[in-house]
Amino acid sequence: MRILVVEDNRTLAAGLLAVLRGDGFAVDVVHDGPSALAALTAEAFDLVVLDLSLPKMDGLDVLREVRAAGVQTGVLILTARGALDERVRGLDLGADDYMTKPFEIAELEARVRVLLRRQSGRRGTSISFERLSLDTASRSVSVDGQMLDFPARELGLLETLLRRQGKVVSKQAILESLASFEDDLSENAIEQYISRLRRRLAPHGIIIRTARGLGYYLDRATE
Repeated sequence: MRILVVEDNRTLAAGLLAVLRGDGFAVDVVHDGPSALAALTAEAFDLVVLDLSLPKMDGLDVLREVRAAGVQTGVLILTARGALDERVRGLDLGADDYMTKPFEIAELEARVRVLLRRQSGRRGTSISFERLSLDTASRSVSVDGQMLDFPARELGLLETLLRRQGKVVSKQAILESLASFEDDLSENAIEQYISRLRRRLAPHGIIIRTARGLGYYLDRATE
């Protein structure tokens, strides 16, 4: 899942980037209102963490314009403005939740999970293949109910393949799903992640096949 963090405090933005990437999300960061508006109207995100006091364009104005444009991405407002009328205004404009600075990281992570579950809506948060199941909101993977530990990038790769199971997934599609604006992922790096994920899945009877020149897909291991 892909999250956009809109925060002009670069220290805080870097901290949020590290935390959310550590939770297995692909995360992009911008630092002003126009950049946020451009990103949200050009790219697909599952959630945006939106500060209100932004340079060049207020966060509430960003929210108003993206909702007017029909963008339904979940929005968690994160701001030092604590006045009740500001909170009400943000919610009325289409925000899904509101946190006031300073805040606890654990609570932020919990609210992100709740909003992502809500965004998943009809499709649910669980994706399964054979004995394996991925909860996209909690970022947890299990096989036959036993929890497994996956590094963030391999978890993101697994989610990409699971969401497109039954189809060949190109390297370009994988790059787009894993990379943020500032990443410099290469096709060689994708091959390394594929190799590592193969080793993790093999003991559970799941393999990643290569469609030469096209991409990759999940399959069941044969006896």
